[in-house]
Amino acid sequence: MSAKRQVLGIDLGGTHVKGIVVDATGRVLAEDARPTDDGVAGAWRDNVRSLVAGLRERCPGLAAAGLCAPGLASADEKTIVSMPGRLKGLEGLDWSNELSLPTVVLNDAHAALLGEVWLGVARGGTNVLMVTIGTGVGGAALVDGRLLRGHLGRAGHVGHISLNPDGAPDIVRTPGSLEDAIGDCTVRARSGGRFETTRELVAAVSAGDGAAREVWERSVRALGAGLASLINVLDPQVIVLGGGIVAAGDVLLAPLGAALERMEWRIGASKVALVPATLGAQAGAFGAAQRALQKFPIT
Repeated sequence: MSAKRQVLGIDLGGTHVKGIVVDATGRVLAEDARPTDDGVAGAWRDNVRSLVAGLRERCPGLAAAGLCAPGLASADEKTIVSMPGRLKGLEGLDWSNELSLPTVVLNDAHAALLGEVWLGVARGGTNVLMVTIGTGVGGAALVDGRLLRGHLGRAGHVGHISLNPDGAPDIVRTPGSLEDAIGDCTVRARSGGRFETTRELVAAVSAGDGAAREVWERSVRALGAGLASLINVLDPQVIVLGGGIVAAGDVLLAPLGAALERMEWRIGASKVALVPATLGAQAGAFGAAQRALQKFPIT
């Protein structure tokens, strides 16, 4: 494979910066990671530069890059235009200039979906919904083979659909949102102060704690209602679940499957497949690299 077919995928996350170099088939030629150090002035930017410099030394034939990050990407795919409260200096940064390499920029959830469709559990899918559940709830949708971006790049923010119009507003002012119903950010409030993280809550459920199970099942029912609604809007073949919540395994999938048995609109024998993501923490980097291959046709 010609070195000219090598591209770099970068996932700039809140905790780590991950990078991979792949060829056109997705074969990994090199990889590295650094702490993001978001709280240290200028550190995250230096860490990205350091990671990229190291990978370029190992793969001097790099022709282009894709970078994904939280926030909304610009329509021209050169910058992140909105990411309030985190990664100071990210908004408006032109990554092609920053890296001295043709670079396409996209939202991290969008990239994770592209990665799973390219090389992961949804390989070859044309109508795929991805829902990522961790601190918050994110997502992305592929419809008839096209990634939905929307007018401002907001498409896919499934955590901010409303399940209760009388509920408290979430961080984007959506009342009673899916994110607040199951995201890690509200576990303490949902459990009456008993648990700080979803991991702790799931461990208590697994240990037979009845009160914890009530909290958990209420949250999973909310997720089921949200997914049933999104199925009606997007009509996916498959829903890919990503993020830290996937570690819950059958503690999540069993009650969620039961909820969808009751709530999903099924035509004939149709049933939307519900599957855990398989690329793990590298999904975003793979998706960013794949978008670079699409954006910059390299010969």
